[in-house]
Amino acid sequence: MRVCLVASNRFPVAEPFAGGLEALTHHLARLLVGRGHAVTVYAAADSDPALPVRALTPPRFRPSAVSMRDVNAPAEEWMADHHAYLDLMLDLVRTGADRFDVVHNHSLHHLPVAMADLLPVPLVTTLHTPPLPWLESAVAVSGGASSFTAVSECTARAWAGTIEARPVLNGVDTRAWRPGPGGGPVVWTGRLVREKAPHLAVDAARLAGREIVLAGPAQDREYVAEELLPRLGPDARLVGHLDHRRLARLLGRASVAVVTPAWEEPYGLVAAEAMSCGTPVAAFARGALPEIVAEGTGVLCAPDDVAGLAAAIEEAARCDRRAVRRHAVRRLSAERMVAEYEQVYASLAHGEVAA
Repeated sequence: MRVCLVASNRFPVAEPFAGGLEALTHHLARLLVGRGHAVTVYAAADSDPALPVRALTPPRFRPSAVSMRDVNAPAEEWMADHHAYLDLMLDLVRTGADRFDVVHNHSLHHLPVAMADLLPVPLVTTLHTPPLPWLESAVAVSGGASSFTAVSECTARAWAGTIEARPVLNGVDTRAWRPGPGGGPVVWTGRLVREKAPHLAVDAARLAGREIVLAGPAQDREYVAEELLPRLGPDARLVGHLDHRRLARLLGRASVAVVTPAWEEPYGLVAAEAMSCGTPVAAFARGALPEIVAEGTGVLCAPDDVAGLAAAIEEAARCDRRAVRRHAVRRLSAERMVAEYEQVYASLAHGEVAA
């Protein structure tokens, strides 16, 4: 099939990935191409040149100084986002039928959803987050033109009051995230932001008497300075934003991967990556984590319970790493995810709805 993938215009689909949305789009594009589909990815400039990418950049526009003095003038970044997606959607309205069989939207912007009814080809939107007001408003004006999938059952339930979405669990490349020997420190990976709460992972590992290594981009520098850096020491190290190869080595050597969401985690890609490396997970039972951390692959505890997480680390360390890896290959692989999306595309091409 001819597939158009729409990603973020701000964060490149390239390593080291800014987050799970960019990682998922990269895996999906690469595997779809490998399975014989014609794929075009609209994404931020500097995305992986190995992918069939077209830069999702706004047309040249600079508001006048007079207009920007208006008290209600939007931020220039907001206008750049708006024009980038408006330009793309108008182009798809004009020529989409000549180039694509389906448009698969992974952006968090409202315009692809709001303008879906104008497209000459079906559009499916994957929901990567809990409900957002701009997306809810786009659904309200779109006339039900877009179909929806969600990255987990948890995320689908969160949106149930607005739309019906078919759950398609995210997947990881189990060939890239290879099993490792384990036995090393506890590891925490992800975006260093308040809603991911890595500082609680440090507290729990220290309470369990274990060394912890943290890796990820510092997207909330104020939070990192206030909550995380003061907790670092000989038993708690921050190693920065690693590419997938180095991250896979780190996870493969880890005894346990700790996941500490302070919000309703829509999926929890870092847990799936760890389990693909054979590393069991100790996590707060929040969001979609109960869907992906099965019995024997890790231990869940009550949200925000640091003492409970410390106990979960000790229990998870006793899991059979081979069983953890088998679960990831069977349930959490990108190949399984892509096969499910192929079913969605086929149903849309035949005039059916994704759900």
